[in-house]
Amino acid sequence: MAPAATTPPTAPATQSDLLKSLQSVNVSPLWAQMARLNPALPNPSTIPFKWDYDQIRPYLIHAGNLVKEEQAERRVLMLVNPGKNAAPYTTDTLYAGLQLVMPRETAPAHRHSAFAVRFIIEGQGGFTAVHGRRVAMKPRDVLVTPPWNWHDHGKKGAGEEGGDDEPVIWLDGLDLPEFVHFPVHFNVHYDKSRYPAEDVDVNDSPIVFPWDQVEPKLAAAEGPWAAVPYLRKDGREIGRTIGALAERLDANTSSPSIRETASSVYHIIEGTGHSVVGEQTIHWKKGDTFSVPAWHRYQHFADSEQVYLYRFHDKPMLQALGFYRVEGADEESFADVW
Repeated sequence: MAPAATTPPTAPATQSDLLKSLQSVNVSPLWAQMARLNPALPNPSTIPFKWDYDQIRPYLIHAGNLVKEEQAERRVLMLVNPGKNAAPYTTDTLYAGLQLVMPRETAPAHRHSAFAVRFIIEGQGGFTAVHGRRVAMKPRDVLVTPPWNWHDHGKKGAGEEGGDDEPVIWLDGLDLPEFVHFPVHFNVHYDKSRYPAEDVDVNDSPIVFPWDQVEPKLAAAEGPWAAVPYLRKDGREIGRTIGALAERLDANTSSPSIRETASSVYHIIEGTGHSVVGEQTIHWKKGDTFSVPAWHRYQHFADSEQVYLYRFHDKPMLQALGFYRVEGADEESFADVW
């Protein structure tokens, strides 16, 4: 067997000529892109940003009147990060959207590969059914939809027990950006609008985390700042890709400052204050939502009243992949030693 050629058919005279010639054989020199592909620090493309609930809500309500049930599988306003300026990026790895269901409507049953966590913002008489278990949506509760579970959402109207003429609104959190990099997302529709389900008490359901159980834990925790994670009964995170927690911040106090590779989406449950995220100061109030991209130092500050925050993040995914880092920890502890 003859040895492989040691020079190209026409030897480029300069590095510039070499780079052009390499395109013909579909290769690219790493040395020309080493800094970009192996950066010294994490380099998320999304930015810290706040979505003002009072500004967005009127458009969402108007969409409820204009966009009818049969036209919208899911009536959602996606929170698009200006750094990416494209859906599904609220952070580089997390998607968030405000979803609305009008009285007597059904968001039809489907299932998908993505994991979803939902924080109920407002409205009475809403419900969701997940793989045969139907639970009530109560404000400030957190509900999860595990991957590939059939699920639909609905809202009772006036005249029905627990219903009225107002919509129900919640904050969706999904891992949709992952499927841009891993193009393996499936979405399947059920052949009826609702999947067969039975009513389940929210206090006995593994997919519901009632606020009236979380708030006492926050109150019992010592110190001016406390965090209570949403965990399964066996102590595991709510999902393989997404975790969530609730935080309490006493009046005129601040949370610890942290810098980590995890990115987060925060929603203000109650109170007013501000957060310093990287070099930006974000002022917020009840209902607002803001993003914390990876490796941006962040810290929260409460005004003259107690604050409650809801957060979902991508830490479970990063830990599973070995990508999680937090500033200040022993760097050797992150080494994958064989």
